[in-house]
Amino acid sequence: MSTQAWLAVAVFAVAYVFIATEWVHRVTAALGGAVAMLLIGATDAEHAFFSEEAGIDWNVIMLLIGMMLIVAVLRRTGLFEYLAIWAVKRARGRPYPVMVILVLITAVASAGLDNVTTVLLVAPVTLFVCDRLGLPAAPFLIAEVMASNIGGTATLIGDPPNIIIASKSGLTFNDFLNVLAPIVAILLVVFLGLCRWLFRDAFRSDNAKIASVMAMRERDAIRSPRLLAISLVFLSLVLAAFVLHSVLHLEPSVVAIVGGLMLLAASRLDPDEIAKDVEWHTLIFFAGLFIMVGALVNTGVIAQLSHAATEAVEGNLWGATLLLLWASALLSAVVDNIPYVATMSPIVADLVKADGTPQGNVLWWALALGADLGGNATAIGASANVVVLGIAERAGKKISFWEFTKYGLIVTVITVAICVPYLYLRFF
Repeated sequence: MSTQAWLAVAVFAVAYVFIATEWVHRVTAALGGAVAMLLIGATDAEHAFFSEEAGIDWNVIMLLIGMMLIVAVLRRTGLFEYLAIWAVKRARGRPYPVMVILVLITAVASAGLDNVTTVLLVAPVTLFVCDRLGLPAAPFLIAEVMASNIGGTATLIGDPPNIIIASKSGLTFNDFLNVLAPIVAILLVVFLGLCRWLFRDAFRSDNAKIASVMAMRERDAIRSPRLLAISLVFLSLVLAAFVLHSVLHLEPSVVAIVGGLMLLAASRLDPDEIAKDVEWHTLIFFAGLFIMVGALVNTGVIAQLSHAATEAVEGNLWGATLLLLWASALLSAVVDNIPYVATMSPIVADLVKADGTPQGNVLWWALALGADLGGNATAIGASANVVVLGIAERAGKKISFWEFTKYGLIVTVITVAICVPYLYLRFF
């Protein structure tokens, strides 16, 4: 690698240490790393701000802003409190069944939506539940974001890396559903068992608080039926447009920002008040992270790592599958899985073409499973993780990098390991 590439690796490593140790705020670390990448010439303004492959992913930023606006309006209707009371009553106030309900709702919704949208909608419900039952919010939020990454793996539209893989491979929505949905169902069952073990200290109930929630009426939580009706209409239209993405040819980012702004206008709420609910520091953190990872892409660091790995197993399909699965999980834990998959897709396409058999498509599934599930390993492994950490911090329930990661590493190793026999039995 060139001197510039080594410098880029050094800058990224230092920034990552600051983010992981929280010696400085993660936003400061990400922005500092981005500035350093610009100063050493690992990237420039054109690449950082305008390149699809090596710059800020404005589609992700606009998608987040649009959905944050929708959630900010919905929060003022009382819908989240309504759903929270409903979930607690269904579980009779018992903490673990409450977690199971919220995890399953998150996982199923993430298969039909993207996982960032899902956690934006579910997190406020979770915060209300935990507050009313006197439960620690962190275990519930961590479980939900991991469920969103697992559930989103099941479909073409559930996780952004899957969309990239579909565009490069020609695999269809039904292909994803046929191959990935069965293993995701298995992983969810295993994950629910892991939740019972990993978060066991959080399942301590307060009978008095349970009784107070059980005595509530869901309908009393709705503060503005008119605003709720308007909000649900716009939310339904936005979600329908997400699902019909391939028919409408509208980017999810366009749908979200247009839907968010139109709902804001229709709600007649004060725009300044709504803007205060947007997680601006999370968006800034994303921008810095995108620039840093883009610099690694721009200097060829990620491409060289990928090429070295694939050359090591050329001609050995099962070996290539294993390496791609685990390497994707490892790298997606360190860098956001979107730029990683964008970088790896052309390499995997060449490997599949060189194999020349239908069985070669197993490499695409290894890439998808590794990248999607590997996003659970660390607090910055997937976009949904970063969003939930931002929501938690804003609510005064800060989740540290290591608090998330100590659970994420266990979940990732176990879920990826389960994929190994599944891929072998399915394709070999």
